[in-house]
Parts: sequence; structure tokens; C-alpha cells
Amino acid sequence: MASHTRRRLLKGAAVAAAGSVVGSGLGPGFFSAVAQASSSDGGSGAVGATPFLEGAFAPVTEELTAFDLEVTGRIPRDLDGRYLRNGPNALGLEDVRAHHWMLGDGMVHGVRLRGGRAEWYRNRWVRSSQVTAKLGETCPGQVPPDDFACNTHVIPYKGRILALQEGGPLPYELDGELGTVRPYDFRSTLQGAFTAHTKYDTAADELHAIAYYPTWDHVRHIMIDRTGRVARTTRVAVADAPMMHDFALTGKYVVIVDVPITFDAAAAEAGAKVPYVWNDEHPMRIGLLPRAGGTTRWFEIPPVYYSHTLNAYDQGDTVVVEYTGFPAPFYAAGRGAGGPSATGAPTLDRWTIDLRAGRVRSSRLDDRPQEFPRINESLVSRRHRYAYTASAAEMWRAYETVDGVPPDEKFTNCLIKQDVLRGSGQVHRFPADAAAGEPVFVPRRGARDEDDGYVLSYMNAPDRGATDLVILSAQDFGGHPLARIHLPGRVPLGFHGSWIPDA
Repeated sequence: MASHTRRRLLKGAAVAAAGSVVGSGLGPGFFSAVAQASSSDGGSGAVGATPFLEGAFAPVTEELTAFDLEVTGRIPRDLDGRYLRNGPNALGLEDVRAHHWMLGDGMVHGVRLRGGRAEWYRNRWVRSSQVTAKLGETCPGQVPPDDFACNTHVIPYKGRILALQEGGPLPYELDGELGTVRPYDFRSTLQGAFTAHTKYDTAADELHAIAYYPTWDHVRHIMIDRTGRVARTTRVAVADAPMMHDFALTGKYVVIVDVPITFDAAAAEAGAKVPYVWNDEHPMRIGLLPRAGGTTRWFEIPPVYYSHTLNAYDQGDTVVVEYTGFPAPFYAAGRGAGGPSATGAPTLDRWTIDLRAGRVRSSRLDDRPQEFPRINESLVSRRHRYAYTASAAEMWRAYETVDGVPPDEKFTNCLIKQDVLRGSGQVHRFPADAAAGEPVFVPRRGARDEDDGYVLSYMNAPDRGATDLVILSAQDFGGHPLARIHLPGRVPLGFHGSWIPDA
């Protein structure tokens, strides 16, 4: 891919999309060229006044390894595994104008817990061909056609650790010490794009994905069965090549959310970093694709930006989807701040899809600013009671900052536990400058209740200029942390992570 410039590549993608050229593969390497452009020559080398490269977002510049970490409190002895989180961390950024937060090279941060001790902390860039070239290393494995240092999620799957990205790149497999092993294609069965947000049904032992790509006239539902191979790929026709960051899964349906953020061929041809725009002409709708096979049924709804799925489930003649969403319009490419821009803060909402009446009812579960919703993962696709979200003031200010004008000071730093059955919640508050990331629930060994376990989150510790891994009791959510593990460096505000238990 070294021969492709970003402009040339995206121009090719635009021409292909405009001509409705659709194939089974990916064609040109969209992410490869974007990654190359993000570290292109010609910049001043100075970081500009952009919120996504400063403060809690500022990229770290080196990989660290530390052992026997200092702990305040006590780590529960039944936490035996690794807490990992992925996020963009630009490496060798020379031209700020060519950078967008969502296109930063992926870096995974991890803490190994065992026997009541924090054995180690590591942070490692995902070794794509671009990253290894910058580091002067050899690329692990054969370079895939659309290579990128996956920066969005990291999940466990059948004894493997996978770093994920949407819109094209294959996952990268990592080892237990966060070294990059190779691109992973599910035993040579995955062709084409994948997703950053898989859904794993524990009862069926199935991994599900919805994949999109700018030159496709459809999206793909991919089901990976208990053998770890792609067992079924279903193409669902959609117009305008929309960006589908997340989807939902119930016992009966794959829930496809067709948002009005679509591929813009003209923007791609002009060299836009993220050629996806809010499209008022593209109707927003929800599609229900039967898991057993059949035709997708569509329901048109008022536009919002569907950001992240909390969970979904079947309930009689309805399908319930809970999610975090931003008000319309939402600008994925941003409006000059170096990252996405929003016209308001995200909230926790619900759609109830009435299958008999053919209608969708929208309701608000919580109007406080919050994102990165998680549940007890054993309940994916089944009814849940508890939810966990994060609110980071610096993130909301960055999203709503345009031309250096921040929103008001209403935002705070906290984690939120929701009881969606009773409509109540608890808050664990952090200091003013202590931005907290996504909360991940880990069940206690032998747990019998849905919320019997722990909530883990990275929290910025400005007094140390570093980050703490905070461990809360999910059933005493507002109480003092069970433990704060003091890391030797910062974990920038980023995206998603997982608890990787030992076998």
C-alpha cells in the first residue's frame, strides 16, 4: 500500500462508490492510506490547539512495562486475569492537520491481576505495517489488504485476544503480554470488512458482527459459530453507504441501525480525513433481521446518532433496544476540532419496537451526559436489569468545542450504575480533573446475582500525572473503591476494553 497516497485512494473509493462497484473483497486499502497520511511529512511538528491532542486525550510517547504495582486498598483475590483497554494513540504525528482522533494508531493498555496483586502494567501499540515501519520493526505476519492498527476495542475470543476496528481492517491478535501476533481472519473464513463492536451470545456460543465499507451497496451480518469460523454471511441492502458503528442482538433478531451518516464521494475525492457526513436526505431506520434467516423488516424513526448499544432483548411482541445516543445532527468528521463534534451530550435511551403495530416508541432512561454503556456480558441478547456508563467532562467539552468555544460547565466526572427495572441509579463521583473511562463489569467468582461483582475503569489521576485502575464493588457502587492501582504513566481517554479472565 505504500504506493497509494491518501487522496488517490479515497478518490478511487469515491469513484467506485459512485459507480456502484460492489465486490466480495475490500478493494483499495482505505485505512492503510489514511494511516500513512496521518504521519505524512510537511507539518510543523507542533501540536495545535485541538482538544483531542491535549489534556486527558494527549497521546503517550512510549511503551512502558512495570511490575508489582502500588495499590491503595485491596484487590479482590478472585480477580484473576487482565483488564485491557484500546484507544487511539497517534505515533510519530507530524502534521496535525492530517490527524483525526478516531484515526490514531491503536494502543492497548493492560493490567495483570492475580492473587490479590497487580503483577504488571503494559501499554503496546498494535503492530500494523504502518506502526512497525515507524518503529523500525518487522511487520508480524502477512500484511492484509486494508491494514490499520486497530484502535477501537479489544475482546477475548476462544483463548485469543483480538484488537478490533470497524469499516475494513481485519482484527489483530495479541498475546498475553500485549505483543502483536498477526492479523486474524477466523481460520481463513472472514472475507471483507469486520466491526469494532461484536456481540457474543454465551448460550449459543456465537459471535455476531455487522460490517460496512464505503464501496458496498449493503452491510453484512456475520455469524461466527462455536468452531470459531464464519458460518454465515448475510448481505442486507442499504442506500448511501452508511456508517454503522454499532448494532444490537436479541434472541430472535439482529438489530441493524441505519443512521444518516453516509459516505460522501465528493468529500473523499477532495481528500477529507473522514469522508462521512450527516445526510438529512438519508432516512433513519431500524432493521430487524431474523437470526434464523429471512427478510429484514424496517422501521423508520426520527434521526439521532446511535452511538453505542447497551443491550437488546425480545419481550412478547416487542423488541427493546437500549443505547446511548447523541442529538441530531452529529458530525463524525468533526468541525475543526480534530475529532467528532456533537450538538449536545449523549444520553441513555430506549427504543421499544412494536412488531404488531409496526411502530417504534422512544423513551429517555437518563438525561445525564453519559457514554460507553456496559452490562454483565453474560446477558447480551437477554433481558438485563443493571447498566454501567461513564461521564467524562473533558470528553463532552471536546465533542462540543467548535472553534475553541467550549460549552457550559454542567459536566462532571463519574461512573453511573443504572437500575433500568426500577428507573433508579447510583453515582460514583471523581474529582474535577479525574476523567474516567469506560466501566467494565466483572462477575465475582460464584456470583448468583446479576450485579454481584466488580466494576473496573481507568481514571486519570492529575495529582500524579498518571492513571489509576479503579476497582469498585458493583453492589456498593457509591462507596469507596475496593482498590486503586497506581499505574506508572497515563492512559489517554480512549474507547473500549474487556476483562480477559484466565482459563
